[in-house]
Amino acid sequence: MGLGIANDALSNVDKQKINLNEDTLPVVIATWDVKNATKKAWKTMQNHESSLDAIEKGCMVEEANEKGQSVGKGGLPDRDGNVTLDACIMNSKGDCGSVVFLKNIKHAISLARKVMEDTPHVMLSGIGAEEFGYSMGFVKEDLLTEASKKAWNKWKKTSKYDPIINIENHDTIGMLAIDSSGNISGGCTTSGLAYKMHGRVGDSPIIGSGLYVDNGIGGAVATGLGEEVVKTVGSFLIVELMRQGHSPQKACEIAIKRIVYKPNSNYKNFQVGYIALNKNGDVGCYSIQKGFSMTKYQSNKNVNIKSDSYIIS
Repeated sequence: MGLGIANDALSNVDKQKINLNEDTLPVVIATWDVKNATKKAWKTMQNHESSLDAIEKGCMVEEANEKGQSVGKGGLPDRDGNVTLDACIMNSKGDCGSVVFLKNIKHAISLARKVMEDTPHVMLSGIGAEEFGYSMGFVKEDLLTEASKKAWNKWKKTSKYDPIINIENHDTIGMLAIDSSGNISGGCTTSGLAYKMHGRVGDSPIIGSGLYVDNGIGGAVATGLGEEVVKTVGSFLIVELMRQGHSPQKACEIAIKRIVYKPNSNYKNFQVGYIALNKNGDVGCYSIQKGFSMTKYQSNKNVNIKSDSYIIS
């Protein structure tokens, strides 16, 4: 397969851009084709709830989707058969909460919010996060479904440990929202790399890597191979690029190229995708490989937008 490099032609996002005014708020965007999640988030804001409420409720839709095999219950396990979840959430005030290496609690995004609002900490991990969840009334449940167990048993026959590009059409749910008051919040939730080493944590629960929000500027969220996102602090980078005057689309493109242009980059063999939203409600998305997409709900329209990519053929 040959490689092509995307040119400066009008992007798919730019072609579907809507000029923002007060009549086009709220706006919600999310990684991948997750129309049920964006619908829930948008309707939450239509009911005069905050962007933070929208993020939590929207992400919960995918966490409860057992068929997704990437988030919450039914997520693909680590190489030892354990489903472990990572999530973070960030509000318009700059407060944030995170849970990592979480077992037995389906709604990691909700627990991350509890960490943010009900503890003096930003991040809780493992048994500590799980115990805190039970103290907050979360229910213990087995997150390994029969379908995910079957897939794990099939994987064990070869135990090949490579990143799978665009696995199951999505591997992390990242969401950004701006409500009718102009306040931005974001969240990210995942079961992590399929068949990862036990204890592995990716970028998704790390503020600045998997997610970053600055209410005066905008927000960004990542999906794909988390190790590469962490190395470039991708979401923070995108927000800072928007602070410098770049559009969300251009900022996502620069952040992807920061990964691609690293010395000895192995970028042809993995995927990273970013989405971004600025204070005006403009959006952007970009990825290394083809196949990434963003869902946007705005002005009563819930659409999936195919992302442009660095590798185009």
